[in-house]
Amino acid sequence: MNNSSTPEANVKPVKTVSPIWFVPLIAVFIGCWMLYYQLSTEGTEIKIHFATAEGMEAGKTKIKSRNVDIGEVSKIELNQTGNGVIVTAKIKASAEQFLVADSMFWVVAPQISHTGVSGLSTLISGVYIEISPGKSQSERLQFDALNSPPVTPVDTPGLHITLNSDDQFAYAKGDPIIYKGLTVGQFEDIYFNFDERVVYYNVFIKAPYHQLLTSNTKFWDVSGIQFDLNADGISVKTGNFETMLTNGVTFGIPDGMPVGEKIGERSYFDIYKNQDAADDERYRRSIEFVVLVSDSIRGLSVGAPVEYRGVQIGQVSSTNMALKIADENITKNDFKIPVLISLQPGRIGLPDNEQGQRIMAEQNMQWIKHGLNAVLRTGNLLTGSLYVDLQHNKDQASRETQQYGEYAVIPTSSDNFAQMTAKAEQFMDNLNNIPLHSLSNNANHLMQEIGESAQAIAKMSESLEALLSDVKQQQVSSELSNTLQSINLLTKDLSSGSQAYQDVRTTLKTLTATMNELKPLLKQLKHQPNSLIFNNGVTTEPEPSKHSGAQQ
Repeated sequence: MNNSSTPEANVKPVKTVSPIWFVPLIAVFIGCWMLYYQLSTEGTEIKIHFATAEGMEAGKTKIKSRNVDIGEVSKIELNQTGNGVIVTAKIKASAEQFLVADSMFWVVAPQISHTGVSGLSTLISGVYIEISPGKSQSERLQFDALNSPPVTPVDTPGLHITLNSDDQFAYAKGDPIIYKGLTVGQFEDIYFNFDERVVYYNVFIKAPYHQLLTSNTKFWDVSGIQFDLNADGISVKTGNFETMLTNGVTFGIPDGMPVGEKIGERSYFDIYKNQDAADDERYRRSIEFVVLVSDSIRGLSVGAPVEYRGVQIGQVSSTNMALKIADENITKNDFKIPVLISLQPGRIGLPDNEQGQRIMAEQNMQWIKHGLNAVLRTGNLLTGSLYVDLQHNKDQASRETQQYGEYAVIPTSSDNFAQMTAKAEQFMDNLNNIPLHSLSNNANHLMQEIGESAQAIAKMSESLEALLSDVKQQQVSSELSNTLQSINLLTKDLSSGSQAYQDVRTTLKTLTATMNELKPLLKQLKHQPNSLIFNNGVTTEPEPSKHSGAQQ
């Protein structure tokens, strides 16, 4: 037997996991990390409700804020009722803080309006959804999109206020707010209250112009070009070129009013139809009188001025009061139209309170007793607008006051122009009442008779002319015969040898001799006209004659 020993085997443990298995494990780890990264960077899913999905496409339409991509539309579907669409979008994690309750979404597309042109870049890139981050602290994942972009960008410094109007004018989003020709704000939202039947407008005033708004600020309409035809004449007003094309509002503080206190967010203001109406709003207190008018009130409108010596102290409140004819003392002789006027103490410097009302009422009642009259005067001949003028009549210095219902009556008198108009109308009426047709017929008969008479006179004239011609011929023939006889006798008397001829010759000879004697005298007068009164300066001394001395 072989007793040789058998060597012992060296036993080593066998590995149970092969290194090759680390490859799939690493792959799984990388996959999980990529999934986590995808989920962590994918962002939050939100839903936005739109009226239509026009221009939007899933996987292409972006969501932007200040032109930076923060999300993308992933799915578009109709809502349950079918009247809108639900857009599902993914918002990046870096923009999740924008998903709060007051954030706003809207579609940006090309848009042209009176305020300008916007969204032109979308003509190439396509439409996108813009987000305006809110300031709320509460998170939100479902939103209702705006139908149009907001007029004022979010976070624009300024002040939001609310304007209201129950007049006929209306405004649209984007219409301007004007101050001294500058556009300082815009209309943002419009809401009509059916219960109050009043339109409310949300308006934004940009900084620093919002500091101009106080408790005494008044707003009035400056839409288009305003032509005002009233008792003061014709006036044309407008805000600026922009308001000439669309509607607009301006504001200011009426002259004489204090600046007032600063206002806060969402303060309320009324919109007045014009600046005059805004200025008149300060006069809260008034006293009322009735003016009974016998003339026509055509041209007298509500708001027409009431003046005293050229100063406006009130306005016409009503021209169609309920006619009360029960008072026979007022209407028994003439049916008069009652016109209600309001006199405002604040217009004449009195306090705009009960004390001012009392003082003005007492003063006017005294004036009525001492001859205060109301006259309707024409303020504008072109438009025919009337106003009420209060004046004193000294001929009615003492009289009793009258009442028309609860109002005191201010007596009336006619205007001079109205009197002239009435007389002219009366003259035209009298002229119209003239029976021109019968006068025309009578005139035709008269002209016919005159024609017949003219023909008879013509025939008579012809007969008379013939008769006068015969008589004239006979008379001329007789006168001519007598004249020839007289000439014949004169010729015989002046013939040579007749006594008349000798007398004429003797007279001519005597006249010739007389002229010869006067010839030296006339010659002397010709050369020395004063010789008949003064001598010629030569004095001849008388000399004694010889015969005289001898005789002595």
